[in-house]
Amino acid sequence: MAEIYLAGGCFWGAEKYIASVRGVLETEVGYANGATENPTYEDVCRRGTGHAETVKVIYDPGILPLDFLLSLYYDAIDPTSVNRQGGDRGVQYRTGIYYTDASDLPVIQESLAGLERKLGKAVAIEAKPLENYCPAEEYHQKYLDKNPGGYCHIGRDQFKKAASAIVNPALYKLPDKDALRSGLTPAQYEVTQNSATELPFKNEFWNQYKPGIYVDITTGEPLFSSTDKFESGCGWPSFSKPIDPNVVREKSDLTHGMVRTEVRSRAGDAHLGHVFTDGPKDKGGLRYCINSASLRFIPKEDMEREGYGHLIELVE
Repeated sequence: MAEIYLAGGCFWGAEKYIASVRGVLETEVGYANGATENPTYEDVCRRGTGHAETVKVIYDPGILPLDFLLSLYYDAIDPTSVNRQGGDRGVQYRTGIYYTDASDLPVIQESLAGLERKLGKAVAIEAKPLENYCPAEEYHQKYLDKNPGGYCHIGRDQFKKAASAIVNPALYKLPDKDALRSGLTPAQYEVTQNSATELPFKNEFWNQYKPGIYVDITTGEPLFSSTDKFESGCGWPSFSKPIDPNVVREKSDLTHGMVRTEVRSRAGDAHLGHVFTDGPKDKGGLRYCINSASLRFIPKEDMEREGYGHLIELVE
């Protein structure tokens, strides 16, 4: 087991969100990195102790590496906001990563640097050793389990995405443009980097149904499972859902005189295709219409050898 302390606004919602992540073993809400020992909620809110509402997280790093946990934490906060999350304002609602093991610091620093590169701006998340932590009062513990209708600044869809997270984005790095040009075919490059669309019925995977997974051609990040592939009649590979809802990003697309929702990969920011609401109702009603040129297929029998063994259960 390992532990880390995460401040992300009101700890009622932050605790519920983090507790839903696969690999998190225990959570506790408390007050951290203020000037006094053993403050009360009144002290923190009204007496300027400088503590942050914080979630103590005990997790299994074999299932949930720290960089993966931090990437999910970022999804639940506004990382550039100072002393404010949602509608809550005050120093107790600041964001922070507080560690007890000094060997975690390089991971935290690299993670924050990666977030800043992604955002193109500085973040307001402080990274410091843990100081003056104490558990919050009992009525704050598992607050949203006790009060399902209680206040929460985190959206319900974010809870679902956190609970479904199984793919660690830190494992999949995007090559530079020169490497992409040399490593991809012209069609793959045009589709993934310039949002081109390949011809229907004349692409590699439109009518393939072998067991396995489909990964981003640019980074190798797992995207779709053969279990969720179906025949839609459109001439492109169609899936009812991604392997992990966090591995794709949706973006409004108004090109060609249409209103569509573009789908891009998370780690590679590659154009994949579009998502529509005319999919099978018994599978959720969505149709992820994806270009074969944006995908690489890993047959089930090769998944272990290629480093995807932990996902074999998805295609069995």
